[in-house]
Amino acid sequence: MPERPAAAEPGPWSWLRGLGWNEGPTGSRTLSLTWRLRALAAFALLGCVGIFVLARSLALQPMLDPAAAGTAIGSDVVGFQLQGSLPPGVAEPPLDKARIVDAAWLNQPLTRWYSDTSNARRTIEAQVKTAALLSSSGWVSFVHADGLHSTRQVGARGWQGLGIVFWPLVAAALLLYLMASAVWLARPHQRNALYLLLAWSQAAQVVGLAVAALPGLSPAHGVLAQALPVIAIAELAAAALLVQTLGQHPRRLPQQRLWVAGVWLGVAAGASWILASGAVPGFFGMQALLLALALAAAGRAHQSWGAQRDPNALMLRRLVAVALVFGVLATLAVALAGGVAAAASGPGSAEGIAARASSALALVVPVAWHSLLLAMLLVTPLLARSRQLLREFAMLAGISAVATSLDLLFVALFALGPFTSLALAVFAALALYAGLRQWLLARLAGERALSVERLFERLYRVARQVQAEPRRYPQHLRELLREVFDPMEVAVQPVALSECRVQRAGATLLVPLARGPGDSQAADTALELRYAQRGRRVFTPDDARLADRILEQLRRAVAYDAAVERGRTEERVRIAQDLHDDIGARLLTLMYQAPTPELEDYIRHTLQDLKTLTRGLAVTEHRLSHAAAEWKADITQRLAAARATLDWRFVADHELTLTVVQWSALTRVLRELVSNALFHGHAAQVSVDLRLEQGTLTLKVADDGLGCAPEAWAHGLGLGGIRKRVRQLGGEVHWSENSTGGIVCEARLPGFGSTPCRGAVDADADKHTTSPPVSTP
Repeated sequence: MPERPAAAEPGPWSWLRGLGWNEGPTGSRTLSLTWRLRALAAFALLGCVGIFVLARSLALQPMLDPAAAGTAIGSDVVGFQLQGSLPPGVAEPPLDKARIVDAAWLNQPLTRWYSDTSNARRTIEAQVKTAALLSSSGWVSFVHADGLHSTRQVGARGWQGLGIVFWPLVAAALLLYLMASAVWLARPHQRNALYLLLAWSQAAQVVGLAVAALPGLSPAHGVLAQALPVIAIAELAAAALLVQTLGQHPRRLPQQRLWVAGVWLGVAAGASWILASGAVPGFFGMQALLLALALAAAGRAHQSWGAQRDPNALMLRRLVAVALVFGVLATLAVALAGGVAAAASGPGSAEGIAARASSALALVVPVAWHSLLLAMLLVTPLLARSRQLLREFAMLAGISAVATSLDLLFVALFALGPFTSLALAVFAALALYAGLRQWLLARLAGERALSVERLFERLYRVARQVQAEPRRYPQHLRELLREVFDPMEVAVQPVALSECRVQRAGATLLVPLARGPGDSQAADTALELRYAQRGRRVFTPDDARLADRILEQLRRAVAYDAAVERGRTEERVRIAQDLHDDIGARLLTLMYQAPTPELEDYIRHTLQDLKTLTRGLAVTEHRLSHAAAEWKADITQRLAAARATLDWRFVADHELTLTVVQWSALTRVLRELVSNALFHGHAAQVSVDLRLEQGTLTLKVADDGLGCAPEAWAHGLGLGGIRKRVRQLGGEVHWSENSTGGIVCEARLPGFGSTPCRGAVDADADKHTTSPPVSTP
């Protein structure tokens, strides 16, 4: 994993960049020959040649297949005798009962998965001796269950004699071998070297299983039987490598050297015991060693997850837990099958079925076990690259585990045949999968995953907030990403990015943090989201693309709102200009032609109101202090005309800028409240207290009029308009009786001062009492 965040690539195959694959701007990949790519080609050629040499040597070896002979005659083979070259004219050589070998020994697969160790050793010894005689035997005589016997010539296995199981197993082993080689060549460090050794060891064991699964008997089986102790030691070494790897990935754990020393000392002790045991190690002793190492691996994975909630550690912990549970089930299945076979007595069919079940499990269980381990090792480098791949693999692993467990259960407990138990297990697993698919997909997608509707709603709300508060764009973006991805930590990193990127094998996601939503330049800082869904999953390139689309949609939404606001501003300016040029000119003409001084004074006040209205419409932003001065002058003029006094108080702990919506709403609220005090309450004095303290705007208007019992009022257009405008600003309003008579109206707007304007002034407070001026014509 790279140390610098800017070095990673967003694509799911970005780790191939070290091999020479370069991703172009359109997503196409170009190839440049490097020493790593040449080395990978050499590894691939070596693996393919090795598989070809192995398959060709197996095809050329002589094969003894009692099952094929029984099928040709129509009667099962119960024994056989190897013959040399037949004398001329002799078609059926005589049988020597002392030399007849029981054919049951040939039906036992060459694995260590037998609960009865003594029976397994006798089987292996018989197969080793028979395999050694095959090369010098030209003919073989088979004894059938009906008493007849047939003679066949021992021929080469041929390519068709390799069977249908051999090729899938060696192909999977070759694929794992190449994957491990590519991972190590892309980034050759210690952790990848441990993965390389672990994968190569598992691939070699799968190749051994492919040889053991060959039909019939050939000299290769004798070699494999003699190598069973080495294969068992390789299993212990692979488990020890797993424990060592989990202590270093995704981070180095404390006391790593002590753990490594203890694990490898245990492997050395187990290897000594295996070599001393002879041809086949004890099944339960071997399983106890492997399960102990698996428990140690699960403990290290859990310790890594507890040290830091890294989703890679969680993924590894779950994989180890699945392997551990499967290992326990496989052990129990083999033990139960061995117990059933031992309990069956007599020549009846139950004994034969139990023996066949035990023999089938000796091959099916190791194939399923090593296939599961191979699949885990094969997809582990890719799980952090694609969420879809992670979900599909999780579903496939779950179905396979259920099907295999049911197959083992049916064979062990009900003594069913291999084909019958497998068919029933697959059918039950598919039925379970069909019933739980939607629930499983919902769980894999995450409990807190946002729906499309919620995401769109949240995106629109954040866009409006950013439009209203551009300076808080980083905070709003952080809140939105927290709701979408639910990360454990969010930090700001000094990294220049133009697009989102996944880092540390999916542990973190870098999101470019521009100065504002409309900034098109590359950001010099980035938000680092760590551990998606509180560490329960990894970030994938799908998440990076989703984050890029969120940023783009946020930019578009803000640009759209800005365009709408520009249109509104232009329309307001046009209306203000029309009012000024048309209505203002007419009112001015009427004022000069007024027949009485009272009408002239009324028209003059109307012109002043029109001037205030047009100036408010034409200006997009208003300082609170300037707006307060205009409100004071307007109210003073109106009260003077009604021969009332004004008690004005204005206090602000900082200056801020009012939008047109805020200015218009506050202006109309003040005018309506003063109008109600004058025309409904007949007040002689009106008090206005306007305060902005700690981000809360409080407006209190009191009068000494005749109003009372506001709770009994019928809210018409005036009071309803006041409530509506205050709620639009995010506040609340209520009326009460004044202690000295009259009505008090108080509107409280929390969070009103969250957008201070540039060049804020010091807090000011003033108190003025005015008396009605003398009217002049």
